[in-house]
Amino acid sequence: MSHDVTPSTDSPFRTEPTARDQAPQFVLPLVVRIEKAAPPARTDALETAARAVLVLLGDERSAGDGEWAEAVRDWQDARIRKVVRRARGAEWRRAEALPGITVTGKAAQVRVFPPVPLDGWPKELARLQVSGTDLDDPEPPAQADVTAPVLWLNPDLDMSAGKAMAQAGHGAQLAWWELSVEERADWREAGFPLAVRTAEPGRWSELTTSGLPLVRDAGFTEIAPGSCTVVADHPTLR
Repeated sequence: MSHDVTPSTDSPFRTEPTARDQAPQFVLPLVVRIEKAAPPARTDALETAARAVLVLLGDERSAGDGEWAEAVRDWQDARIRKVVRRARGAEWRRAEALPGITVTGKAAQVRVFPPVPLDGWPKELARLQVSGTDLDDPEPPAQADVTAPVLWLNPDLDMSAGKAMAQAGHGAQLAWWELSVEERADWREAGFPLAVRTAEPGRWSELTTSGLPLVRDAGFTEIAPGSCTVVADHPTLR
């Protein structure tokens, strides 16, 4: 989805076929809690999903000899895929019983799990629905604090909340990869502050040519392959 992430021509974010397609394919599952009576606001859900990805990447279990490290390495060596499913009530309680991390935003709750084989989802997650994650913001989100990282969404794309959550997660991951060990630690210790906002059309064209990490979607769902979805505007990378 972006060839700017690594100097390798075999990036996990390229849309054309590469050697990564020959590796076993893994996916990062994210489950958003959507109760009928109190669904989260869309922006809150997007920001919480992005932080959930970062929390997993920064967790000690994902590094070195940690219990999730091999799965994370296998996932990052292939195509970087994330799938968002929804749960409520007993479904959510079953999801929470599986190994993972629940991240809470203003009101949104997103649980992120270690990567699983593309065709090897735990049954408790495989039965959850992907559709139905259409969420709204009751009020327009406040202007983003540009002293903190901002994940800018393409204003020309109409994505479901679930799709946008996955794309925001991609953008957060690209920013994470670009940072030094010390910069990652600072971001983690601060609680991974970030905002997700839709860019103004004129600003979007500037962002996509700024050299900041850019997500290009592989086109598996909803939008055309190669579509630019998110620019990761981290202050350290400007």
